[in-house]
Amino acid sequence: MSLTEHLVQQRWFGSKAREVAHCDMLEEVPLRDGVSASFVEAVFGAGTHETYQLIRGAGGAEDALVESATVLLDLIRENAEVTHDESAIRFRSLEEVGTAGPPRAIGAEQSNSSVVFGDELILKVFRRVEPGINPDLEISRFLTEHDFQHIPGLAGWYEIEGRNLDATLGMLQHFVAGARDGWELALEELASDPSAFLERVARLGEVIGRLHAVLGSDAGDPSFAPEEPSTESLGLLTATIDEEIERIFMELGDRPEAAEIAGRGEEVRDLLRMLTQVAVGGRVIRHHGDLHLGQTLFADGDWLVLDFEGEPARPLAERRRKRSPLRDVAGMLRSFAYAVSVSEQQTGAPVPEGWEGQAREAFLGGYRQTVDSSLLPPGQAATDQLLAIFELEKAVYELRYELNNRPDWVRIPVAGILRLLDEAAA
Repeated sequence: MSLTEHLVQQRWFGSKAREVAHCDMLEEVPLRDGVSASFVEAVFGAGTHETYQLIRGAGGAEDALVESATVLLDLIRENAEVTHDESAIRFRSLEEVGTAGPPRAIGAEQSNSSVVFGDELILKVFRRVEPGINPDLEISRFLTEHDFQHIPGLAGWYEIEGRNLDATLGMLQHFVAGARDGWELALEELASDPSAFLERVARLGEVIGRLHAVLGSDAGDPSFAPEEPSTESLGLLTATIDEEIERIFMELGDRPEAAEIAGRGEEVRDLLRMLTQVAVGGRVIRHHGDLHLGQTLFADGDWLVLDFEGEPARPLAERRRKRSPLRDVAGMLRSFAYAVSVSEQQTGAPVPEGWEGQAREAFLGGYRQTVDSSLLPPGQAATDQLLAIFELEKAVYELRYELNNRPDWVRIPVAGILRLLDEAAA
């Protein structure tokens, strides 16, 4: 099998819809015991390219991450540095990394690969590598240094500085044995005890509020210091959403699954203009960037937040951009809407009437208790307006995604857009 064939068949290859002209081996760095870190450039017909990391094992296997993971763990434990030609791969630990159980693959991640060692540690390897520090490592380090307890503890990482790129390659965290995925827990309790999950949602709001308060707490760190949003940034946000609304409504045509909003594109654009007429205020900070129930764990009666990488399809520089924390809040509120719809589809039984509204209120109530209010616009009305802008942005993004990938789910973003239109008309 050619290198190109191998790469495009991997579940973590991020550009399956694009034609790969060819793949080139940029560099192969021998690590230890026949294991090497290899960097492959996928070149597309348009002249663009992406770089991917392979962990090759003894015998030249194209990718042998699980079999070779113990070597990576040992190098992190030793704070080793491996040099090759003009490149250096540095392994760093934040604490003493003890012995751990045998490695095993976990999950079905789309853009990265993770290996668990026993029930102690988990190593996430970033498959697509881009120049600069990965936001997942950057934010996890910041939160660890500022004693935020609601993340899996960061134990170490490895990175490359070299001829082709300087980039984060992977990170080592404590594995939370017995934790429940937040999305799976929501679906389970919506089917069995919806009121119990509402209590958990209020606590989740408190945790996310505390997360944002910590992320906006260090004025001395330029990468994290809160900033006043510029008029230009709101204008750019509005223009971007407006263009997407116009484009998606032109493409709707007579798609039956979107019939309820077909022909209402101008109404949606008017809604956006109305929401942005008032000065929004608040501050912009580093944020999660892709927050939803599937990015949380529930363990020992409390919530943990995961995966600060942001939306993998967006460029790294954009994922590191400071934005209003309400963008994360909107993502979580939209996740409640998805949970209700998927639960009803799976079980055939309706979720109690008004549950989504109660979940929104519970989450926002908990959030307001712990977030630094200076990060939000002054006054509830302005906060609600900015939150509605981000919910609209998210729902329009969801509409395009579901039309292209899951037509049976189009009703979910359609209902979200209709709710925003109805609230504006009330």
